[in-house]
Amino acid sequence: MLMAPVYEGSANTHRTRGRHAVGPQYDGRKMKIVGLDHVQLAMPPGGEGEARAFYVGVLGMAERPKPPALAQNGGVWFEVPGAVVHLGLEADFRPAQKAHPALLVADLDECRRTLLAAGCEARDDDRLPSVRRLYTDDPFGNRIEILQAGDGFSERD
Repeated sequence: MLMAPVYEGSANTHRTRGRHAVGPQYDGRKMKIVGLDHVQLAMPPGGEGEARAFYVGVLGMAERPKPPALAQNGGVWFEVPGAVVHLGLEADFRPAQKAHPALLVADLDECRRTLLAAGCEARDDDRLPSVRRLYTDDPFGNRIEILQAGDGFSERD
């Protein structure tokens, strides 16, 4: 039986956290996903300044204002053409060490130099010979994958 997450406060009528079963009444129809809009990462309360220093100052993303209805929640949003990253506050924050966004860059070698010059780690990963990539962490310990444009998994035929 297929299990899918249900989140409290979602448009779904279920209000419990956890998983629910796709039951025998499910007729097998599938939605058509046309893209990925953004990725959400967590950070500890009060981390907006550190987030700006990394996502704007090192990665070169632009900060975008949160809509007024959401701004009161704290956090910060960043984007570049083709990539949007939202950082939200979590009181009991734990960094995402496995789950991660993967950003495409024009020049992976230049990215590595920039990360190192900023005092960030740049961990190369050569396990897939046709994919040039590295990993770093944001100031909160969230894992970030960075791939050479042209080598990305979404760019393959």
